[in-house]
Amino acid sequence: MQNSLGPVAALVLAAGGGRRLGGRPKALIRYGGRPLVEHTVAVARAGGCPEVVVVLGAAAAQVRTTAHLPGCRLVANPDWASGMGSSLRAGLAALPPGVSAALVLLVDTPGVTPAAVARLLAAHRAGAELAAAAYGGRRGHPVLIGARHFAEAAAGAHGDSGARALLAAHAAETALVECADVAVPDDLDTPADLARWGAA
Repeated sequence: MQNSLGPVAALVLAAGGGRRLGGRPKALIRYGGRPLVEHTVAVARAGGCPEVVVVLGAAAAQVRTTAHLPGCRLVANPDWASGMGSSLRAGLAALPPGVSAALVLLVDTPGVTPAAVARLLAAHRAGAELAAAAYGGRRGHPVLIGARHFAEAAAGAHGDSGARALLAAHAAETALVECADVAVPDDLDTPADLARWGAA
């Protein structure tokens, strides 16, 4: 079965407007000397996802001209302000054909590492159609969605819920992949978060 799996595409949700950061688009926050969206794409690729779809929203034109994202499929979400759900729907609709799963990454979680991505991909290769990184047993990000769940994931993605409805409906079959030893799930939402992570 493992040999018949198609590639897993990374789906980077990078549309947020950073409301609690004074309206600064999260994709362009500087982290490690480069825009956060570049960092997130690099994590996805280093973890084993050669195909990367990036969903843009706030300041999309500026992100396109500022961030260096070669080889990425860039998708504009005009409804980004309605919440993460619309970005997940836009990203799922733009996935390349033949992928066996989507690995959903949030642009504002710089503590997610290639090792965490690789663990989720390994769980998929071992048979998991739904998987999520766990931190001390608590479900977090990133999340892996198998292709047969794409339609249901899109149908349940509203407001800021993203894949929450899908994972709740299939909790018993969602593989929780412990990643606390290799990653940190904290997101960048406030100026204090930026200071703690050395972001700007």
